[in-house]
Amino acid sequence: MAEATVPKSQLDYEQTLMYGKYTKELGDYARVEAEKLRAQRERRREKERMRGFLKYKEESRWQRCKSYMIWCRNVVFAKIGEDWIFLLLLGVSMALLSFAVDFTIAKCQKAHYWLYMELSQYPLLQYLAWVLFPVIFISFSAGFTHIVSANAIGSGIPEMKTILRGVVLKEYLSFRTLIAKIIGLITALGSGLPLGKEGPFVHIASMVAQLLSRLVTSFRGIYENESRNSEMLAAACAVGVSCNFAAPIGGVLFSIEVTSTYFAVRNYWRGFFSAVCGAFIFRLLAVWNREEETITALFKTQFRVDYPFDVQELLAFAVIGIVCGFGGALFVYFHRQVVYFNRKHRRLTYFLQKNRFIYPALIAFVCSSLTFPLGLGQYMAGELTQKEAINELFDNHTWTKGQADVDEELIISHWKHPQSNIFVTLVIFIVMNFWMSAMAVTLPVPAGVFIPVFVLGAAFGRLVGESMAAWFPLGVRSDGIPHRIIPGGYAVAGAAALSGAVTHTVSTSVIVFELTGQIAHILPVLIAVLVANVISQWLQPSIYDSIIQIKRLPYLPDIGSGGSGRAHNVYVEDIMVREVKFISFISSYKELKDLLGSCRLSSFPLVDAPESMILLGSVKRWELEDIMEDHLSNARRRLVMAHANHPSVRFNAAGDGDIEMKDIRVVHQEEEQEEEAPSNQETVTVVDFTRHGISAAPADPPKSILKKSPMSSPGTSPTPSPRGSPKAKKKFDYPNPANESPYRSMFRPREDAPDIEELADVGDLTPEQLTAWEEEQLQDRINFDAVTIDPAPFQLVERTSLHKVHSLFSLLGLHHAYVTTIGRLIGVVSLKEFHHFEGTGVEIDSIQEGSESD
Repeated sequence: MAEATVPKSQLDYEQTLMYGKYTKELGDYARVEAEKLRAQRERRREKERMRGFLKYKEESRWQRCKSYMIWCRNVVFAKIGEDWIFLLLLGVSMALLSFAVDFTIAKCQKAHYWLYMELSQYPLLQYLAWVLFPVIFISFSAGFTHIVSANAIGSGIPEMKTILRGVVLKEYLSFRTLIAKIIGLITALGSGLPLGKEGPFVHIASMVAQLLSRLVTSFRGIYENESRNSEMLAAACAVGVSCNFAAPIGGVLFSIEVTSTYFAVRNYWRGFFSAVCGAFIFRLLAVWNREEETITALFKTQFRVDYPFDVQELLAFAVIGIVCGFGGALFVYFHRQVVYFNRKHRRLTYFLQKNRFIYPALIAFVCSSLTFPLGLGQYMAGELTQKEAINELFDNHTWTKGQADVDEELIISHWKHPQSNIFVTLVIFIVMNFWMSAMAVTLPVPAGVFIPVFVLGAAFGRLVGESMAAWFPLGVRSDGIPHRIIPGGYAVAGAAALSGAVTHTVSTSVIVFELTGQIAHILPVLIAVLVANVISQWLQPSIYDSIIQIKRLPYLPDIGSGGSGRAHNVYVEDIMVREVKFISFISSYKELKDLLGSCRLSSFPLVDAPESMILLGSVKRWELEDIMEDHLSNARRRLVMAHANHPSVRFNAAGDGDIEMKDIRVVHQEEEQEEEAPSNQETVTVVDFTRHGISAAPADPPKSILKKSPMSSPGTSPTPSPRGSPKAKKKFDYPNPANESPYRSMFRPREDAPDIEELADVGDLTPEQLTAWEEEQLQDRINFDAVTIDPAPFQLVERTSLHKVHSLFSLLGLHHAYVTTIGRLIGVVSLKEFHHFEGTGVEIDSIQEGSESD
């Protein structure tokens, strides 16, 4: 049989006798059609842009400018991409904010010193001015922060570490917290106490990123997408560090080390781009303010480059690392013990909570009294700010050589008293600032810990460097040629080592290179930092992990070096909880009530039956509480009683739902076909509650007496007629718009709804009758039709090693996981079990009691 003759179609398709065939490759047409569709979309977008632009063409000049700006914004966002714009705005915003905060803090500190110098003829008034200034500022910071938002207290890095792990901390990134953090930080650092701002700026940058994504319309997709939101918060942490020291590389690395256990490499470019923008604008503002002649390092040094150190000096740098490692661990331990001391004495804690200004005012009074320049402060450079102290400790010259010019004499005068020498001053400075910094960090104000320990490390390094210069005045000889020792290089190594030991980071070495603008001492600095980290990690957790323990934040502890080997030989079956709280598919409401009252878990595993324990999924606690409340609600009780009083009403009491009588409206139906109904037929009232999970079927008369609409389906109610029709019978029905979720319209009020008495005269029950009714209803089987069930909760097998479980929890941000064997639920493991494992090196009394409930 010959093939049918059909003209070619657009796709060169020819109809043949049986199947037909294509004469060309479909891939070519797919590419052509894709290009056509893409061009059509671009034309539509351009028309929409031009429509918005031409809308105000004939109107005022301002409106035309506004429309043009909107058009330009759309073009820029379309060509560049909103991620780049968002990161640029974040970096610039944080640079402006950091510069403004630094400028304000510097003015406050200058005002403090100016007030002290203006009263030089009155020593007593000088003391009062020197002491009362920080007391007032610290008291204001504590009170303002407590009133506006208590979430602004502290560093912010421990909380951001917890948030990036997936834990939601309510109100921690709000606008109120941002205001409290900025104002509290300015007043706290303006007081002159040994406090830092690097940690708080990590928190501030995260809040700015969150608010930008919320407020700016073009960035709302970032806030609504949980994954992208986490990526932007990670970039914000890097910007917060880089805007403090103008150190973009070290800032990104430091933020990764202190906030992430596992870091996504795709976030690298986001952090670097935003950090570079922030650091560039931050230093550019210094040039604009005439603080610098050009963009340069924050603490610029001029160490000898051709021969910065001798190989024999590496031993001294290693000694700095050893001492800083023990010193960092001691600092963390001392800080934690101060907090625990206040908590153990409940009367003292209660008294300080009732009188919140006493503790910060007392600490400020003691610290400022000890640093009074006419008292002990003259033996510890008490008149210097932290920035001035770092500048002088990084000085290129040797203070003990005996020959100095005018500028050097001014620097040495701060560290040398006529009744003592430089070494005594440095020792007193280190000892006094050590415990004052640890005490100041415990104050209820926004404050960080990085800068104080950075200054302490620089002072210790300077002490070692000056000692080496005194012991070897001609320098260390190498091949018969003496090379003088540079104490400033030792100060740089000490600052990086002690700050790295306290924070458990290696990136502090990169930060000091960017701060000083030189990498001549890269090898000795790295040696000191690595040695300090090894010792401090062996003895104590980092200061941020210690604060996480103190605040009992739900964070997974690291498996220490002593427990990592054992972690491969310990399995999840050895630490899991075997007595699992669960709900079965055949459980009754009474069992559900007992389960909810016995624990505070936020989710429960759902099994098929207690005998088989086959895991079906997990259910959130609030879902179970909702169905429990609905099942015993007053509205449902009244409907059940109405059914008891009206047997003609068909009602299935096994259903559940949040039923309110206001949701029921009266539908009048004309009896146009009443004459067609048999005379002996009984009129039946039907109540339809199917949309709330309560199934009800219409009555089964021999023949329907209601007129059927041609548009109604067998499962739908007939079309209602206008109210007030003559000879109309009442029918109660739930309205269910086609475009509305059946579980949402129940909350919409009905102005035309009848009262319950129109359905049945149900009187109030006595307490005994109500209790009996509830006991009867609790025997019903749970209906899970309206419950959202997670069909795939995270599961582990019982022979999974603890090391692997720890890695999964850290990588995926899990709070708990169910342990199964061939589908049977046999246990559950949560963050709490990791704390109990003795190899983690975490104190058991610091366990968060509700970690499993997450």
